[in-house]
Amino acid sequence: MDSLAPHEITVMLLALGVLLGTARLLGELAQRLHQPAVLGEILAGILLGPTVLGTLAPPCNALLFPKHGANAITLDGIATLAVVLFLLVAGMEVDLSTVWRRGKVALKVGTAGILVPLALGFLAAWIVPQALGRQAEADPLLFALFLGTALSISALPVIAKTLMDLDLYRSDLGMVIVSAAIFNDLIGWIVFAVILGLMGTATGHAISIPLTIGLILGFAAVMLTAGRWLVHAVLPYLQAYAHWPGGVLSFALTLALFGAALTEWIGIHAIFGSFLVGVAVGDSSHLREQTRTIINDFVSFIFAPVFFASIGLKVNFATHFDAPLVLTVLAIACAGKLAGATLGARWGGMPARDAWAVGFGMNARGAMEIILGLLALEAGVIRQRLFVALVIMALVTSMMSGPAMQIILQLRKPWRLLKAFSSKAFLRELAAVSRREAVHELTAAACAAGNLDENDVESAVWTREEAMPTGIGKGIALPHARLPGLREPLVAVGISEAGIDFDAPDGEPAHGIFLILTPQEDPGAQLKIAAELSHLFHDRQMLAKVLRVKNFAEFLALMKSATPPQPASPAA
Repeated sequence: MDSLAPHEITVMLLALGVLLGTARLLGELAQRLHQPAVLGEILAGILLGPTVLGTLAPPCNALLFPKHGANAITLDGIATLAVVLFLLVAGMEVDLSTVWRRGKVALKVGTAGILVPLALGFLAAWIVPQALGRQAEADPLLFALFLGTALSISALPVIAKTLMDLDLYRSDLGMVIVSAAIFNDLIGWIVFAVILGLMGTATGHAISIPLTIGLILGFAAVMLTAGRWLVHAVLPYLQAYAHWPGGVLSFALTLALFGAALTEWIGIHAIFGSFLVGVAVGDSSHLREQTRTIINDFVSFIFAPVFFASIGLKVNFATHFDAPLVLTVLAIACAGKLAGATLGARWGGMPARDAWAVGFGMNARGAMEIILGLLALEAGVIRQRLFVALVIMALVTSMMSGPAMQIILQLRKPWRLLKAFSSKAFLRELAAVSRREAVHELTAAACAAGNLDENDVESAVWTREEAMPTGIGKGIALPHARLPGLREPLVAVGISEAGIDFDAPDGEPAHGIFLILTPQEDPGAQLKIAAELSHLFHDRQMLAKVLRVKNFAEFLALMKSATPPQPASPAA
């Protein structure tokens, strides 16, 4: 039996480590800059691919990410597995009741969102084929059909990841976009199957195109009816008699792989099988939230970054780059998709702002265009420069989707307690022995961290403290003030082993003092922070753990492990 040689195994592990580590690092950086993590993950692939690493250090790029051979096949297989599992998670997050409730709107968005860009791309390729890179020997109809399809299909994995990053996935708006994208991509894959047949490259599938369409529609119908019922019936037995959560995890992943294999065999794509399985599994009320969270974290932080980073490994943007062609393709793609999806949303009765957000949400493209482009390139339908333009279009539309939705919906950045802490405003050993001294010491640290006027801040905090002591009991005090001109909440943390009297109702001294500074224009921020801290320290064990931390990193890690997941944005 063939197997990887020791050298190939070494390269495979090294490549995966570099790819995953870079993708996670840039994903975290993107989120700190208030962008979707998927943006950083795609950029990681561009940096490690032929564009940057391949230009600066070609031998290193060729060693880690070869174009041919066993390692190339292995990486491609892992990327395929990654997107299959990610679509399982995306499917599990779908709220079917919301999908059914928003089904008419989603159908209109999906219909207009594929017909308008398909028609626009087809007409452009038919009228000015040479300007768009058609080879002289290529069939005009096939080229026009290819370009129209490539410009009309959304990227369901990218859309799902962007909505999750924006905390919009489970919202009504998010479900409209996801439902429309499912319909959009289902039609797109059917058209894709037709194009493969016309190209003569679909020989790997012995199923005719009409039968392919019938099978995929039948599979979807079965999974959303009888499949859901069977999963719902089986889960209690797994939870009762199998090891938890391993039994349910294995069951969900096994079903996802079977579903993916079936749809791949049908000739659509493996991701649709895993997505429909995810919908069936996630819809069951027997699925525990902790199990759902384990699957989500495992896939979203390991497999999803590998897939999104792998997109950037597929092309060198430095060669065969044609700026006018790139701009033309990008303009046609955005104009068609934005017009179609936005008009579809308005047709469905959505407000103008939400309709535009749907348009930009649907505008994200991804690996579908790259796969289709590669097949067209190999079949001689397009040239290198159009292939590069399509890839750039897919990446740019993926990158612009999340930020555009944030601007249009005027979303506030999701509020996070953890972001209010600062290493400069963390005092492991307070020198203070009285309330006034503690307020002075914490105010000085907070003002140094936030570049604030110390006298004004201390005066505001102490005035509030004199009006009503802020000891809440159980060893915790929450002095606070609302400040004009402050842009973001800031929490200074002081730890006192001996304890400081903050006149708490239970009479206990405060060992953990949290000075809360919030913007005057956001009256709810102080209440949210106080409520969350109160909840965290309701159990006295939490304070005991805080008293044992040695530095800010340990404190932040402890708070992060104890802070519950944030709910979806209210603006959703």
